[in-house]
Amino acid sequence: MTQIRTDWTREEIADLFDLPFTELLFRAAEIHREYHPPEQIQLCTLLSIKTGGCPEDCGYCSQSVQADSGVEATKLMDVQAVLQRAAQAKDAGSQRFCMGAAWRNPKDRDMPKIVEIVKGVSEMGLETCMTLGMLTPEQAEMLAEAGLDYYNHNIDSSPEYYERVISTRDFQCRLDTLENVRNSGINVCSGGIVGMGETREDRVGFIRTLATLEQHPESVPVNALVPVKGTVLGDMLADTPMAKIDDIEFVRTVAVARITMPMSMVRLSAGRENMSEATQALCFLAGANSIFTGDKLLTAPNAGDDSDAALFSKLGMVPLKEKEPLRASKASELVQ
Repeated sequence: MTQIRTDWTREEIADLFDLPFTELLFRAAEIHREYHPPEQIQLCTLLSIKTGGCPEDCGYCSQSVQADSGVEATKLMDVQAVLQRAAQAKDAGSQRFCMGAAWRNPKDRDMPKIVEIVKGVSEMGLETCMTLGMLTPEQAEMLAEAGLDYYNHNIDSSPEYYERVISTRDFQCRLDTLENVRNSGINVCSGGIVGMGETREDRVGFIRTLATLEQHPESVPVNALVPVKGTVLGDMLADTPMAKIDDIEFVRTVAVARITMPMSMVRLSAGRENMSEATQALCFLAGANSIFTGDKLLTAPNAGDDSDAALFSKLGMVPLKEKEPLRASKASELVQ
C-alpha cells in the first residue's frame, strides 16, 4: 500500500497542485481505493448546540459578536433536546453526529452537561464529534473518558494567511488544542476553509500543515466559504466576487488532501449546496468520502437529505458500512 508520510515538503505539495487535472484525479482515486471503498460515503449530521455570541473575530463566521449577520445568541441546549435531535439524525441514516458550540473555549461549569450529551449520543450507537473551541488537557481528558470519538478544531487556512482572517487567537493556539486532543486519545478532526481570498500557495500551506502533523487527522473537512452578509469575508467577497474559489481548484484541493493523507476521511463540508452535481461527483472521484446531510449546518444552508439521496442514486453510491472508529492508537501503528 502507499506509504503514509508525514514529511511532505511544500514543493512536493505544490507539484501535486500543478499536475494536469486528470492526472491528479487519477492518482487521488488510486490512493483512495487502497484505503477506502470508493462507492461508500459517510453520512454525518451537524447540530449547533449553542449558537452565536462567540467573542472570536473569525472573518467568515456569522456567530461572531463582531458580525452583523442577524444570528442571535442562545444558551447551551438541554441534554434531552440534543439527544432527540441525535435520534432523528440516526433515523435519517446518519452515522456520525457532530455538535458545535459557539465558544472561544468551554467553561469548566459547562463540562458536566457536555459529558452527559456525549454519553447519551454514544449510547445510541452513533459516532460522536464535538467542536467547542480551544480545549485544555484536562477538558480533553474529560471528553475522552465520556467516550467522545472525534474532536473538531479546524486550522482554517495556512499559517501565513491565518492572521488575515482571525486576530483573537493565533495559529499556534489551534495546534495546541489539536495536541491536547491527540494526547487524550480522541480522534482528531481538522481541516479548513478555501475560497477566503487566499492564493494557491496558501492552500499548499494549509494542506502541508495537516499532512506533516505527527499523525494525520482521522477526519479532514474541506469547506468552501459560504459568504454571509455582515461578516468581514462575506462583505469582502460581495465586492470582489473573483476571490471565490472555482470548482476545479476546489476539487484539486480535495485530491491533494487525499493523496497526502490517504487514511483520513475527507469530508466535503460547507459550500456543497452551491456546487453542481458534477462538481460533487468530481470531489468523490478525488477522494472525498464523507458529507454532512440535512438542510442546515451550524447556521448555513445545506443540500438536504432528498437531494443527497437523488445524487447517490445517480452515482451508484451508498452510505458507509458501519465500522469501529479508528482510534488514535490503532492509526499510529500504520504510520511509517
